[in-house]
Amino acid sequence: MNTPLSLAGYAQFRVDPERWHRRRLFLATVAAVLLVAALAAYGRSYYLTSWAERPFSPQHAQLKPGGPLGIRLGMLGAAMFFLIYLYPIRKRVPWLARRGSARHWLDFHVVLGLTAPFVIAFHSSFKFRGIAGIAFWIMVAVALSGIVGRYIYAQIPRSLSSAEVSLKELRTQQDELTQALAGQRLFRPAELAPLFDVPTAGAIGEMGALRAVAKMFLLDLARPLRVARLRRRALGFGGALLSFGGLFATGDRDLERIVDTARLCSALSKRIAFLERTHKIFHLWHVVHRPFSYSFAVLALLHIGVVVLFGFF
Repeated sequence: MNTPLSLAGYAQFRVDPERWHRRRLFLATVAAVLLVAALAAYGRSYYLTSWAERPFSPQHAQLKPGGPLGIRLGMLGAAMFFLIYLYPIRKRVPWLARRGSARHWLDFHVVLGLTAPFVIAFHSSFKFRGIAGIAFWIMVAVALSGIVGRYIYAQIPRSLSSAEVSLKELRTQQDELTQALAGQRLFRPAELAPLFDVPTAGAIGEMGALRAVAKMFLLDLARPLRVARLRRRALGFGGALLSFGGLFATGDRDLERIVDTARLCSALSKRIAFLERTHKIFHLWHVVHRPFSYSFAVLALLHIGVVVLFGFF
C-alpha cells in the first residue's frame, strides 16, 4: 500500500494527550459502578421486600433511611452534591478556576451527577415521599439533562485548555485535513463522500433544538459504521473478518492513518456545520438546566436541615 507522506503528519491524532485524565475518569466510573452494584447486591432482598414486611427484615435496622448505613449513604450523597456544585462555583472563584481544565471538572461533575441519584435512592430505601421525594425526582431530571448537556458541550470544539476554538481556526484545520485526505490513493472521493454527508446550513437552521441534537447524535452514531465500510473496502475477506467487519482498528498503520484522517475530517465537518446552532442550543440548555439544579439544591438543603434540626437520626 503506497500512502503519501502528507498523511504521516496526522499520525499525531492517534496519540491521546489526555490519556491520564481518561484513566482517572475510567477509574472513577468503575468505582461508581462497583459502589452501586455492591449496594444493590447487599440490600437486594430488603429492597425487593414489600413496605409492610420491611420492618420485619433483619436488614431493616441497617438499611432504613435513619439506620446506620442509610444515614451514611445520605452523608455520602450530600458530600457528592457538594463536589457536584464545585463545578459551577469554580467559574466564579478565580482560585478554583486555575485548578485543572474545565473539561476535566465537567467530566467528574457528570460522573458524580449520575452516581448521586443512585446513592440517594439507596439512602431513602427507594421511598420517595415529601420534600425528599420531590428533590429526588428533580435530581433525576437534572442528571438526565446533564447527559444531554455534556453531549452538546462536546460538540463545540475546544483546545486542551478548554477555550473555544474559533471558526477560522476550525476551517484551517478542516482545510489541512481535506488536503491530506486528497493526497491518498486508497479510497476514491465517492467512497469517502458518505462520511461528509451533513445537512446544509439552511436545513440546520430550520431544525428545532431537539431535532438538531438528534441529528448530530445520529451522525456520530453512523460514523463508526461508515468508517468500518471503508476498512472493509481496503481489506480482504480475512482482514474484514479479523477486524469484526471493519469496526476495530487493524495492524495496517497506513490504512489506519487514512481512516483516522477521514474520521477526524468528518467529525470536524459536522461540528462546523452545526456550530452556530450548537451555541444556541447550549445557551437554551443552560436556561433549562440551572433552575432545576438550583431548585434541587434548595430542597436538598431543606431536607438536610429538617433531619438535623429535628434529630430524625
